[in-house]
Amino acid sequence: MTNNADLLAKKACEAMQYAYAPYSKYKVGVCVQAEDGTMFTGCNAENSSYGLTICAEQAAIFSLISAGKKKVTALAVVGSGNELCTPCGACRQVIREFASPEAPIYLCDSRTKKIVETTNIATLLPKSFGPEHLVK
Repeated sequence: MTNNADLLAKKACEAMQYAYAPYSKYKVGVCVQAEDGTMFTGCNAENSSYGLTICAEQAAIFSLISAGKKKVTALAVVGSGNELCTPCGACRQVIREFASPEAPIYLCDSRTKKIVETTNIATLLPKSFGPEHLVK
């Protein structure tokens, strides 16, 4: 693990503190890195109309896009539960859109603030649908 990976994990843990999760009580923080090394964080924000909730992964990636970046090169995910937090299905598809199949996804422990596992979207979302499947 590089120092950069550790910094992604640290920033994800910091972002988790700002999560708005009054309904599930499950806080998530994410930090994504753009091709130029810029890092963007996000946290989940729940809504009483549950379908309007936004996940931390989407918040961070859409911040990256809003800043004019187009590619996620790495991301760290942390959740407040007892098990490692992995991106939900919708977030996996969003990650698939903006990250290469082998971009590292660091799964972090919220208690130790350390990376416990490294995976990628190719593993989390095999045989996925992406932009290359659309007719040009």
